[in-house]
Amino acid sequence: MPTVALRFSPLAEHVRTARLVAVAVARRAGFEETQLDEIRIAIGEACARAVLRTRGDALVTMDLTDDDDRLDVVVRDAAAVGGVPHADDEDPLALALMAGMAEDVSVDDSDSSAGAVRMSWSRQQPSASIGDSEPAGP
Repeated sequence: MPTVALRFSPLAEHVRTARLVAVAVARRAGFEETQLDEIRIAIGEACARAVLRTRGDALVTMDLTDDDDRLDVVVRDAAAVGGVPHADDEDPLALALMAGMAEDVSVDDSDSSAGAVRMSWSRQQPSASIGDSEPAGP
């Protein structure tokens, strides 16, 4: 069961809200600030892709699950038959950004009426500050 499930109209202005929700979930789960930036960028690209593909009154959905030091995100669109851009027509930069920002990315457009982008990140251990180290022996 997702930690957070968000459904929104396929409007560009809702992509920002989706990014904010995803970062809030990741921050609450203990992700580092550098990872939050990567999550924000990847979620923005996945949601923008879903907004472009979704037609009519259908909604974009985003499920976020934080389990076992891992954040899993699934962004689903509801593309209309015939309204789905071919993979060759998609923005290669957006796909490259998602692949570069997330540890694992998969794009599933096998269903003619929907598509999904799945991404995941493992939580990094906090890096030690200079003053946090134990002093060397006597």
